[in-house]
Amino acid sequence: MTERQTVLQTKITQLNNIFSAKSGRLLAVVLISALMGGMNAAHAQDGMTVVPSSSDVATTMDKLESIVKSKGMTVMARVDHSANAEKAGMSLRPTQLLIFGNPKVGTPLMLCSQSIAIDLPQKMLVWQAEDGKVYLGYNDPAYLKARHATTECDAVFEKVSGALGNFAKAAAAP
Repeated sequence: MTERQTVLQTKITQLNNIFSAKSGRLLAVVLISALMGGMNAAHAQDGMTVVPSSSDVATTMDKLESIVKSKGMTVMARVDHSANAEKAGMSLRPTQLLIFGNPKVGTPLMLCSQSIAIDLPQKMLVWQAEDGKVYLGYNDPAYLKARHATTECDAVFEKVSGALGNFAKAAAAP
C-alpha cells in the first residue's frame, strides 16, 4: 500500500468512527466513496488527465514527441525541468514537458473561446513520481472548456480530447 493509500485509509477509518451513528451513515458513505475514488486517480490534479507509463520519462517523452510530429503537430519546445533544476543547483526527479500544436486545431478552439489561447499550445507533462512510477499528464479539454466558459463547440473539444487521449495512450504503452 502506498503512503497516499495509507493516509486515505486512515482518514476513512476516522470518518467511520465519527459517523458511526445511524443518522451519519449516509454522509460517511458519501465521504468514504469520494476518498476511495481519489485512491484510483494516480496523482491526478484538478483538470488533468493522468496516464501511467510503462517506460522511463525520457523514453515516454521521445515516443510522445515522435507521435505528435507524425500527426502533423509542430513541437514548439521540449523542456527538461530536471536538467534546468540541476543547472540551478537543485535536484528534481525526471520531469519533462512537451509543448506542441497545430493552428488547424488550436484556432477553432480559440474561435469558440478566445481566452483559451492562454492554455495553448497544448502541453503534455511526463514525470517520475516519488515511488519511481512514471506518469504522463495533460490538461483535460473538458476542464478547459469549463474554465473558459465555452458553451458551444462540443465537436471541437471532443476531437481534441480524443486526439490527446490517443497520443497519451500510445506514448505510455510498452
